[in-house]
Amino acid sequence: MALIAIIDDDPDIIEASTLVLKSKGYDIISAGNPDEAYEMVKDQNPNLIILDVMMDEPDDGFFLAQKFRREGIKTPILMYTSVSKTIGFEYGSGEMVPVDDFVEKPISPDQLVEKVEALLKKELKGSE
Repeated sequence: MALIAIIDDDPDIIEASTLVLKSKGYDIISAGNPDEAYEMVKDQNPNLIILDVMMDEPDDGFFLAQKFRREGIKTPILMYTSVSKTIGFEYGSGEMVPVDDFVEKPISPDQLVEKVEALLKKELKGSE
């Protein structure tokens, strides 16, 4: 089964996401800060990264996503955000925010599974 990395400074989000995804058979690793997360992803090479926008700093998730891409890590990234609701900003993927999809927090378990399955399917097609 796929290995999913959850990167968020909120232990409740990590726990809830882990419970949902483990119930679907996924293996989970997690980190609560960007430095720990970077090392974890480099060492364990997950199939998918779920990354929060705001951790220690409001833009940690953006910088970490950019760092992964600069380092040649092509793993799909699903970004958790509550920023767009707060400031009314719509994200699109691209150079500045090199992620594959965004999802608003709080996320329903069904929506989380749907997004994860879609990105993993895309990732498997890309590796064939």
